[in-house]
Amino acid sequence: MKAVKIENLIDGLRGISDEEFTCDNVYRFLAENPVDVDTISPFFFWSDKFYTRNLIFKDERFELMVLCWDKGQVSRIHNHADQMCWMTVPVGKLRGQNFRAVEIKEENQFCKLVETDQFDLSDCLAAKVELEEPIHQILNLPEFAERAVSLHIYSKPFDKCLSYCRETNRFSEVPLYYTSVNGVLCDNIKL
Repeated sequence: MKAVKIENLIDGLRGISDEEFTCDNVYRFLAENPVDVDTISPFFFWSDKFYTRNLIFKDERFELMVLCWDKGQVSRIHNHADQMCWMTVPVGKLRGQNFRAVEIKEENQFCKLVETDQFDLSDCLAAKVELEEPIHQILNLPEFAERAVSLHIYSKPFDKCLSYCRETNRFSEVPLYYTSVNGVLCDNIKL
């Protein structure tokens, strides 16, 4: 399968009608159009302190970003604010771990989670976050022994999500930030 430039991937996504912009259709499109890594490398920013979130494109329907993961970096356990999400890993390897909430008490932000399925992504394989079980974590495990890059599509764009702590069985709403926008580091970011 021939890799496509990021511009062509964006154009293809924009060309999908609102009615057809569904979980399965975008997943299929992403799987059939692996991205040419050279065309996203200008958006790679690395930090040894945290994985980076680098915005490439955003409109009212979706946002597309590159996340750069140094060895051993992991995301918080989180959801996607009831939005659809797709991802692919064109560089390195990542593991996704899904969770199910078995007990929730929203009045005091209590939430007991159990692990469900997990999946590994590499070589531009595509994945989607199911809205029925949206709580998950992404990990660049130390045993993978390399940096990784993931490409994420979120529909609709969102700027906060719920973050979960298994040690305390609590959740809270957290704001989300970009490390860079269109290949330019944001002013408030120190790598």
